[in-house]
Parts: sequence; structure tokens; C-alpha cells
Amino acid sequence: MSTATRVTSLSPSLIRAMSVGAPPEAIDLGLGVPGWALPEPARAALARCADRDEPLGYGPNGGVPELVAAVGDYHLLANADRADQVMVTAGSQAALTALFLAHVSPGQIVLVPDPGFPAYATLARLAGALPVPYRLGAQGALDPAVFTAALDTGDVALAVINHPGNPTGGGASLDALAAVASASRAAGAVLVSDEVYREVHLGPRPASLRDVTDSGVVVSSVSKGWAAPGLRVGWAVGDPALLQPARLVHNAMTTSAAQTSQLAATALLRASDQVLRQTRRELITRWSVAQTGPAAVRPVGTPAGGFYAWIPVPQWAAHDTTGFCLRVRDEGSVVVVPGTAFGAAGEGFVRVSCGGDPKLLAQGLARMAPFWEAP
Repeated sequence: MSTATRVTSLSPSLIRAMSVGAPPEAIDLGLGVPGWALPEPARAALARCADRDEPLGYGPNGGVPELVAAVGDYHLLANADRADQVMVTAGSQAALTALFLAHVSPGQIVLVPDPGFPAYATLARLAGALPVPYRLGAQGALDPAVFTAALDTGDVALAVINHPGNPTGGGASLDALAAVASASRAAGAVLVSDEVYREVHLGPRPASLRDVTDSGVVVSSVSKGWAAPGLRVGWAVGDPALLQPARLVHNAMTTSAAQTSQLAATALLRASDQVLRQTRRELITRWSVAQTGPAAVRPVGTPAGGFYAWIPVPQWAAHDTTGFCLRVRDEGSVVVVPGTAFGAAGEGFVRVSCGGDPKLLAQGLARMAPFWEAP
């Protein structure tokens, strides 16, 4: 497959496409972004940067030392290993892109969760690979038996797990993580664990792949838990041999993450106790709105993490989820995302983001409910 063919085979994200053409008064419950103010430690760090009477350079390719150290502390890395085991990137999406392009060759297979974040399949196609979905278990949990069976589908170069998951909020147990890590090592597949929602949780803190193994790569960012998507700062942590070729790709893509953003991200990580407490307070407020909203559109259960409600559509609409969501948008003036945006297993569901303004969330759910009650 040529590079031109790979690029032209890509399509816009249905998540964002749902907002295109929406009525002007529509309430957007589609995008998954924190709807509260940038935390004060980041604002203060950005102000300090603005007050400096000195040139603003690119910064080192590998990330400013302060941020590398803060990420290392967050992941409990030994001091001597941090520079090699931490790759700072322009958001977690850039980390994923660099890893895919570094470790996946045309014609190979990439395992992606179904339902799962659509960018995984897009990046696989961009690398010339075939995305092969594997089904998730009950409530979107990682099912190690299904995952392991999927490793036998052919030449699997890379496999993605996402926990807590987008869109379902499903988690992964320590036993499940250990099992998929072992299976991936045996198959010779690079295991990438996307953990951007790990710090967005209502119950116990979700497990990390690094709790059970040093193999594979963990990807995260300050976008969700630290409520700073606009900084565009993420990172990958893992085996230096896996990160080194990805660093070269990231350097060619974007030189480095913006230096001011890195310093703000450092401040957020250093103030994690304060910032993450605020995140959980904000999440509780929004989830309370969702759980006390109209019965027809209440979340079925509490997710392991994330700020999404994964809601079944009415039975009469289950055969055309996208069409149903377009009707909710055009007639009810609420933007939600059809489950089919996340894979075949998403048919019959919609994803509702509970991360925005709580008042708009309540209004949006009230507008949605009548569409569940009658054809």
C-alpha cells in the first residue's frame, strides 16, 4: 500500500463530524473534554513564562528536564532510568502516532479494542497496517482470553489496550493486565496501554500496566485528569528500546512539545494531589447530574473511569444508531456520538460526554429523553 493510498483511505472522525451541521442552539455532549477552568498551578506557570524577558526556544527534543523528572516521579521510575524511559510528546495522540509509525510496517496487523477510540484504527491504516478489532467484555472490561485469541490472527506488530476505556469506561484488573502483557511478549507484539483516563475516576484508582510489568509502553497526558487538553502535552513511558525509534518519529513530526506547555504540565504534575482532588470533585458533580436525570437516559452503571455515559438506544432504533443520533441532533438540538464511531460493537449505543458544564448536561439529557420514549 502506497503512502498516498494510506492517506486517502482515511476519513474524518465521526466524533467531531457529528457537530458539523448541528443547529446553532445545540448542546454539545459529544467531545470528551473537561469543562472546568485550567487549574491554578498551570495558570501560574504560564504567567511566569510570559514574564520572562528572554528568548523562547524550542526546548530539547526529549522534553524539558523538569517535566521528564515529574513524569518519572508520577510513574515511580528510578532516577537513573528516567531520561531513557520517558518520551515527552505533543499530547498522547502524538505519542501514539510515533509508536505506530516506529513499530508497525505495511501489511502487518494492529489489534484495537471494539468498541474503542477510533484513532487507533486510523493510525494503523496510516502505517499501512490492518486494524483488527477484539471485543471487550462485560461493561467494556478488558477480556484477556479474547485478547490472547486475537494475537493468533496473523503478523501482529502492535496491540492497544485502553483502560479506563473510551467510550465504555470499562477497566482492567491486575490479573487481566498481567495476562495480556505475557501474551503480547510471547507473540512478539508491542503492547501499548493508553491510560489517559486513569486519574478520572469515581471509585478506586484504576490499575496501570506498570503495576504488573515493565514491558510494553504506557501512554498518558495532562489532557483529562489534569484538565489541560489545550496544553497538548503527553508522554510515553516504557522500555527504552521501544521508545528510541518512536523519539525519532516524534522529532520529525513536531520537534518537541511547546516549551511553555511543558512547564505548565510540570506544575500540574507537581501539584497532582491538589489538581486531581479537584478533578474528582468536578466529576462527582457531573456524574450526579447524569444519575439523577431522566430515567430513559441515565447511565446503566458507574464506569471504572472517564466521563462518558454509554447509553443503549431504544430498541426500535438499534439497527441505525447513527441515524438515530442525527435525529437527536437535528430535532432535539443535542450532539451525542453514535456507538458505531467506536467500532461494530458500538451499534445500539450512544456516547454522552458528562465532562462539560453541568447545567448544559442537565438540559441536554432533558432534551434527549423524549427520543428514547417514542419512535
